[in-house]
Amino acid sequence: MILSNGTTVAVLDGEKVKLFRNTGHEDSPKLTALPDPTVEQDNHGSGAGHHSSSANPDHGQLEEDSHSAGVAAMLNKATISGEIKQLVVIASPRALGELRKHYGKQLSGVLAKEIDKDLTGHSVSDIEKAIAAA
Repeated sequence: MILSNGTTVAVLDGEKVKLFRNTGHEDSPKLTALPDPTVEQDNHGSGAGHHSSSANPDHGQLEEDSHSAGVAAMLNKATISGEIKQLVVIASPRALGELRKHYGKQLSGVLAKEIDKDLTGHSVSDIEKAIAAA
């Protein structure tokens, strides 16, 4: 995949999110880490079908879904404010599915690619390779 200079790359799973910006050339991307974003996780309405109760005590899944919804809200806000002009999302399959439910219209318009892989614990080099292979 050709990655334009200035493209934002979000790498996430149900617990963590890292943001990068391509500071390299289109044919030779170089990801530079951005400051860790603040993700609000008060969206407990996400994760339909996974609400916790005494009969279904899966608090972990609800928290992961809430995290993904919070990341989507943060990305939507950054897109609306103009901080993100082009976006690549790399996420674990479960997180990506939840994230998609919360994409706003403007975020969908700047989304260049989605890659369904869990690369949150991987090196920047591994992330760059995954983008190149996409």
